Amino acid sequence: LEHVPNSVRLWKAAVELEEPEDARIMLSRAVECCPTSVELWLALARLETYENARKVLNKARENIPTDRHIWITAAKLEEANGNTQMVEKIVDRAITSLRANGVEINREQWIQDAEECDKAGSVATCQAVMRAVIGIGIEEEDRKHTWMEDADSCVAHNALECARAIYAYALQVFPSKKSVWLRAAYFEKNHGTSDLLEALLQRAVAHCPKAEVLWLMGAKSKWLAGDVPAARSILALAFQANPNSEEIWLAAVKLESENNEYERARRLLAKARSSAPTARVFMKSVKLEWVLGNIAAAQELCEEALRHYEDFPKLWMMKGQIEEQEELIEKAREAYNQGLKKCPGSIPLWLLLSRLEEKVGQLTRARAILEKSRLKNPKNQDLWLESVRLEYRAGLKNIANTLMAKALQECPNSGILWSEAIFLEARPQRKTKSVDALKKCEHDPHVLLAVAKLFWSERKITKAREWFHRTVKIDSDLGDAWAFFYKFELQHGTEEQQEEARKRCENAEPRHGELWCEVSKDISNWQRKIGEILMLVAAKIKNTF
Repeated sequence: LEHVPNSVRLWKAAVELEEPEDARIMLSRAVECCPTSVELWLALARLETYENARKVLNKARENIPTDRHIWITAAKLEEANGNTQMVEKIVDRAITSLRANGVEINREQWIQDAEECDKAGSVATCQAVMRAVIGIGIEEEDRKHTWMEDADSCVAHNALECARAIYAYALQVFPSKKSVWLRAAYFEKNHGTSDLLEALLQRAVAHCPKAEVLWLMGAKSKWLAGDVPAARSILALAFQANPNSEEIWLAAVKLESENNEYERARRLLAKARSSAPTARVFMKSVKLEWVLGNIAAAQELCEEALRHYEDFPKLWMMKGQIEEQEELIEKAREAYNQGLKKCPGSIPLWLLLSRLEEKVGQLTRARAILEKSRLKNPKNQDLWLESVRLEYRAGLKNIANTLMAKALQECPNSGILWSEAIFLEARPQRKTKSVDALKKCEHDPHVLLAVAKLFWSERKITKAREWFHRTVKIDSDLGDAWAFFYKFELQHGTEEQQEEARKRCENAEPRHGELWCEVSKDISNWQRKIGEILMLVAAKIKNTF
């Protein structure tokens, strides 16, 4: 060092060999010899007491007025010593001073610095940096879009406080933008606490009182936390802001009925029918009486509803299903047929009628109904799928295969048909078929699920798990995928893996999927939670693929 006193590398190597106290003395000499080395100044500041560290950083700034790291370290030092009010001032002064010294403020670099502060636990510094640079170099019309992308990028890098700071800043600039409030709310729902979410939603509805979805999220958050009276009062305020909102009426009904307050739910529905009568309000009224076993009341309401909304297929479906439940086959058939005259485009109605005929042994009639339905609704994957399965269930596998070939000609990019086609093949041919399916629809969740099942059936456990993860990532709303995944983990996973799959499913709140809807829409399961439905669907799955 005597011969090369300005070698930063040698000083660093020498300091590493010393004990802390000697290292501090040596670093004091080092910065005198190399006054433009940011690294040495920061290393010295780290070893000093708070007061001395401040002096060291001030000296460093005098010697190197163009480096942002010294400023950021100063801000972190103040935050670590409880002077959070100084942090914002230091960051603002940093920007002004650096600019005065001819330094261009590179937004991306600063955002990266903020993310590093976040990971180091310097929350106030990371947020102050974000606020200071977030608007630099962005055109006014691009601000919202850019900031939302920035927030997503921070979440991807696990810099959650940075993302939170971006949302807070964006909401100051766009306080009446429902989309920004929603993005911020979903962020807190997925990454924050229920308190943070509720506080944000309270501010959100004050700024956007007409945004029903924000009120509903607030009520749901309270309800999930077990505070039914608070959820009720949020919905009451939501009513004042949106007097005839169907969504808010139905949320209030759901809250009461799921908490066994059936009379309250009934009264709400009666009020809704008189002040905001919609087909959905009528449908929920019929459903409530049906699930509570008041069949005559349900039928009466259904008739009344159909007088107003004869082109609403779900009412015809319910009418037929209630008759079917009561084993009034002729009446059920009549309800489905009448419904199809009014709603020939309703695929579920065609399926219900065909399955009714199949159930009573009228295979030829069921087949004819499906042929007619395909004529009226060409290129429909669900009708083709049912036609294939009808033949398969009847033991006519050759006809099923012929129909599948026709189906894939008419709907060449249907994932649900390709996934079925894989398992119609004999075992040795399945792999080839799955390759064809992936070529045609590589991002379709049904095909990904079929591939996962294929690996499972071949006992390739790691591969199967990987494909299940892919499937639920690409479509977290597909309940069937979660059920197969959960069943798979029950057989091959640890308790932690089973628990993780269940938790992820509950957070995703899936609503779709053939097996899923079969269970979730079954009248006897109307009060079941997502986790319970998951277990019921998984229990129905047989490993026969």
